[in-house]
Amino acid sequence: MDQASLTSTATATAAPPEARERVCSPEALCASNLCLAYRDRVVVQDACLSLVCGEVLALVGPNGSGKSTLLRAMARLHRPDAGELSVDGVAADQLSPRGFARLVTLLSQSQPVPSGVSVRDIVAYGRHPHRGRWGGSDPGAEAAIARAMEMTGITHMADRSADQLSGGELQRVWLATCLAQDTKVLLLDEPTSHLDLRYQVETLELVRELADEHGVAVGIVLHDLNQAAALADRLALVHQGKLVAVGTPETVLTSEILTEVYGIPVAVAPDPVTGSLTIRPLGRRNQNNSS
Repeated sequence: MDQASLTSTATATAAPPEARERVCSPEALCASNLCLAYRDRVVVQDACLSLVCGEVLALVGPNGSGKSTLLRAMARLHRPDAGELSVDGVAADQLSPRGFARLVTLLSQSQPVPSGVSVRDIVAYGRHPHRGRWGGSDPGAEAAIARAMEMTGITHMADRSADQLSGGELQRVWLATCLAQDTKVLLLDEPTSHLDLRYQVETLELVRELADEHGVAVGIVLHDLNQAAALADRLALVHQGKLVAVGTPETVLTSEILTEVYGIPVAVAPDPVTGSLTIRPLGRRNQNNSS
């Protein structure tokens, strides 16, 4: 299947008109025809994506396909060469940095390790957009901070210094900081990296809970296709800077599409226990055994 065929597949699996209207609800973040580049190197072309309150959209695709750049653009951290971004029904460039941060937050792949700063104080950084211009009062701060630490399982380490934490512990602290920001749009760039199996599962369950029970619109970059299939309502498959398929896991994660995009035979089947799709790349040894 060539690039044109993949694009046709993406068009064929697009949401019906009534679904597209719901996707572009004022309650969501919408990116329209974004083109992104690093100097003269174009990395994302003509991308259209929307995040809906109460849903999880997972961005998947090979390394270097443009997933993280697209997510950063949706967080207003990478200026597009063309296209538009709106949040809560307002053009993003009409919002002040503080106003935008009250609506959208991003957990990026890499974060600094503050020296001599307690976990509680780091989580409190998330309340910055809610304070007055001159550091005025924030009545909801203490409750938001406590709730964020409880949801991420870090309450017991509130007084520890950040430079005493493992990579996985620090990842959960920065996730709590995003939750304390209390936005309606949450963007996550590989939040399960550096986490052991238990906390990977708990983090993804928390993401699902934020969408289902709190109505948060979630956009998440994941490399693990099995995690994406189990977690997301919709997926956007990025390949060579283009969205080649957007839709439900069943319409995006097909053997034909994944084999073409990843350049290796891929088997897709329902998991007998969970019912979610299971994606299994087939190397030469697997192919020989199955023939």
